[in-house]
Amino acid sequence: MAEERLDKTFDVLVENEVIELVLPDNIKQNLRYEARPYQIEAFARFTYYLNKYKHRRKPSQLLFHMATGSGKTLIMAGAIVELYKMGYRNFIFFVNTDTIIRKTKENFLNSASLKYLFAQQININNQPVTVREVDNFESVNDNDINIHFSTIQGLHSRLNTPRENSVTFEDFANKKIVLISDEAHHVNSLTKQKLTGEELEVERSWENTITRIFDSNSDNVMLEFTATLELSHPSVAAKYNSKLLFDYDLKKFREDGYSKEVKTLQADLEAVDRALEGIIVSQYKKKVFSKYGLLIKPVVMMKSKTTAESAEMEQQFKDKIQNLSETDINKIKGLKGNETLQKAFQFFEESKISTANLIDELKDDFSVDKIISVNSKNDTDEKQIVINTLEAKDNEYRVVFAVDKLNEGWDVLNLYDIVRLYETRDSKGGKPGKTTVQEAQLIGRGARYFPFKISEEQPLDQRKFDADLENEMRICEELHYHCSHNPRYIQELNTALQEIGIVPREKKEVFLELKDDFKESKFYKTGFVFINKKVENDPQLNFEYQEPAIRKKHEYKLRTMATAESIIFTEQETKQVDRKTQSYKPILWEKVILKKAMSKIPFY
Repeated sequence: MAEERLDKTFDVLVENEVIELVLPDNIKQNLRYEARPYQIEAFARFTYYLNKYKHRRKPSQLLFHMATGSGKTLIMAGAIVELYKMGYRNFIFFVNTDTIIRKTKENFLNSASLKYLFAQQININNQPVTVREVDNFESVNDNDINIHFSTIQGLHSRLNTPRENSVTFEDFANKKIVLISDEAHHVNSLTKQKLTGEELEVERSWENTITRIFDSNSDNVMLEFTATLELSHPSVAAKYNSKLLFDYDLKKFREDGYSKEVKTLQADLEAVDRALEGIIVSQYKKKVFSKYGLLIKPVVMMKSKTTAESAEMEQQFKDKIQNLSETDINKIKGLKGNETLQKAFQFFEESKISTANLIDELKDDFSVDKIISVNSKNDTDEKQIVINTLEAKDNEYRVVFAVDKLNEGWDVLNLYDIVRLYETRDSKGGKPGKTTVQEAQLIGRGARYFPFKISEEQPLDQRKFDADLENEMRICEELHYHCSHNPRYIQELNTALQEIGIVPREKKEVFLELKDDFKESKFYKTGFVFINKKVENDPQLNFEYQEPAIRKKHEYKLRTMATAESIIFTEQETKQVDRKTQSYKPILWEKVILKKAMSKIPFY
């Protein structure tokens, strides 16, 4: 009989009040921010497992599966102070990218940062405690919280090719170590694959390095954190069956009101015009915030497929803003079927903001000095800090151009609009492709709720207007994803978003009984069922000669200016654009038309 999953066992313990959902005083007093109810439950499960659970395994490895934006790093900080109280002093934080390392150092080391998570004065067992970054554990102060930060690749390299003052395997002898792994799903990407040769050797070497540290002391603890856990994959499910302690996915996170509501705004526009639509909606949100006395700056992300395309779109956007005209604004204003845009322009009109005034505001708020690109491999630490503190009052950036660098480790609350500047799809067999899944994960990251309230009785960090559909502040609780008008893509995106963090349904066997009269029929007794057999194509049977790749048909799609709006996580039928196709044969055209067309080509 298969062993029950650990989190399911703990669900029962919580339900029967065996685990008391009370935040330990040590954690409460030493964190900067108040814990939310689900975070209190995560801490309660954690302390119960380490201190009271009869079936605790040693060394102990636990996984927290928590939605993007739900505060995984706060759980790490609370676990650190609780483990310190239990006698642990030495911690290794490892992840797959330097970007997350820099962000986490701000969380744990920089007490002047808005992102700092510990209390200004940490006090454990009536003693002041300091958090320090260390290169190794040889000469550390046993009164401090000593953290070694590293990428998994860097940790493996330093341990297996030791240098002066670097961490070594000898550092772990006779020491209790806590390993903290962020974005743990990257390890699972290797778990899921059948690797061979060099890839298998690399995977084994990384895993062996971590295992060697973990197994060096039976009191060691490994804590893994991820927002993306594919429990539908047998290898991943088996690996974490006895390790998954807490499961709080995006679906639960959203249902509890801790995220923005996600909507798609679809428009059959050129990419730069879609970007203009995005900043108009962003400016609308800023104005609504301002109307209620809240100085909150909504940020727009411009998402491209490649760095070259991103650089090109950034220049096009800058040119568009610099030369912005009433014709450009009226083009967006004239879009039909977009309720959000209609509300935006209605708000501008009621607020006495003329088209000329709006143009001036957009030129100022989205000027060149308020645009930042994060596509370079050589981005400085300073830029990383800037991009992770977009909520700061002295941070004036409104637009971020990016490709993939912000897909993980980007903790920003005031991202309110994401503009998809490309139109390709990569689905296969009706399932969302890798790009679509990554886009869904980015949307999940952008759905973090920006805390605000306009009256004392309102919650600070939860949605307030779900039941008040006409309240104009609802726009301030919505993340808009601007993309081309492509119903198939929207369906794929919706599917990907609904699957993020959701445990797949268990399989059910259903027995169907055939009617007696059908079983007496001739078809049932003598009929045949024919099934196609799949036979792999033998490449040797292919003809060596292939037709040259000459384009015999050219297509050009005229923009229809059609728009649509939908709410993610809801079942909605997306209307198809009524398109008409007209075919022409150039050979039948008059020569004057062909000569005119050729004259437009620089070569001629």
